[in-house]
Amino acid sequence: MFYYKQGTMNENITKTATGWIIDLLSHTGIPGDILNRFDTIISLAVIAVIAVSITFIIYRITTGVTKRMLARKQRTLLAKMVKYGALKKMAHLIPPIIINTLLPITIADKPTALRYIEHLVWIYFIVAVVMSFNALLNSIGESAYTNSKYHDRPIKGFLQITKIIVYIIAIIIGISILTNKSPLYLIGGLGAFAAVLMLITKDSIMGFVGGFLLLENDMVRLGDWIEVAGTSINGTVTDISLTIVKVRNFDNTIVTIPPYSLINNSFINWRGMQESGGRRIARGYNIKLDSIKPCNDKFLARLKGIAPQLDNFIDIKVQQSKEGKTANTANPAGLINGTIDTNLGLFRAYAEMYLGNHPLVSKDMMIMVRTLTPCDTGLPLQFYCFTTTTDWKEYESIQSEIMEHFAAMLPHFGLYPFQSSGARDTIISGLLEGNFPVEQIAGLPYMTTEN
Repeated sequence: MFYYKQGTMNENITKTATGWIIDLLSHTGIPGDILNRFDTIISLAVIAVIAVSITFIIYRITTGVTKRMLARKQRTLLAKMVKYGALKKMAHLIPPIIINTLLPITIADKPTALRYIEHLVWIYFIVAVVMSFNALLNSIGESAYTNSKYHDRPIKGFLQITKIIVYIIAIIIGISILTNKSPLYLIGGLGAFAAVLMLITKDSIMGFVGGFLLLENDMVRLGDWIEVAGTSINGTVTDISLTIVKVRNFDNTIVTIPPYSLINNSFINWRGMQESGGRRIARGYNIKLDSIKPCNDKFLARLKGIAPQLDNFIDIKVQQSKEGKTANTANPAGLINGTIDTNLGLFRAYAEMYLGNHPLVSKDMMIMVRTLTPCDTGLPLQFYCFTTTTDWKEYESIQSEIMEHFAAMLPHFGLYPFQSSGARDTIISGLLEGNFPVEQIAGLPYMTTEN
């Protein structure tokens, strides 16, 4: 039997196990000089067995506790850690620590072998740290994405930034271990190499910086509807990373764009509209100037049956006109958009009251009917309001219904929108000039022959 002097606990355990193995092998008939020649390998094998055994015990205890915790209550982060094998990868951190602790005890008399083995073990430890950190980041990212509070955040980009930083640090530390140089020395030496690297990887670096700025300034989130002028991009963001932004257009085509393109050029993000709960309607018609005329008593009487609100409005305006009152802050009833002076002013009042009573037009946002600068196609009349929904299909349906209603009501007020003349208009004009019976002419403008 081998006899060892009193030492530390780790030293005694390792040397006792090594001596026991060599003593056991000596009974098999193997010569002692051969056993002494391979005592280092036997010692390393003993250390490896001890490290693996301790790691296995700790891993089994950890996984057992985790399964019990998940059985009692579903914890998202723990479940994702099990999915990505984070606990298993973290267990790889234990053997290098144990091996490097026991190595100086067993092969202290062989400094060269000790140095190389320690370097390899520490490299393994760095790789295990990177793998464990990546698994933990993936677990945190997926658990955060399933949380309704963070599901629209570009978490993937932040995780990629963190991983790249970890990779760079790990590579620097790994090289410093292999070369026995300080990490600060290596960082200083990278300065000259960085200039050449920037020229080679310019696009990647620009993409990295652009992606970081997008994430840092919260310019784009998953699910945002963005529109880039001058491109075919007009849809919903489905993926954001440091090097690419993926957009699904409304025709279901997929468009990818580098982040720096969004930073360098302006783009529209409709997130504010979606968060407000209302989507703007800003459409109108160009009214023919020769159809705008003053209102008389007969015209007002004929329009009083169109809507109850319009009846009350006409009565109030007529009374104000008789009393010589004008719209001002002391007379709120006179501030309503529209007048009874012209048929267009009366229509503006009717349109604003219609929008104000529409169940799908938001009452908390601006409602306005206004005229714009006259042009060669007439006087632009604009309807400005917001719907109570941001859903695209519902919005288009509401907008269409409103515009169709106003198009049908314009002739009741003696107003006509501008339209370029076509072949049908030329034929109808010729028939009318030829005294063709009006009742036999199809396609006359609505209410043209009412009087």
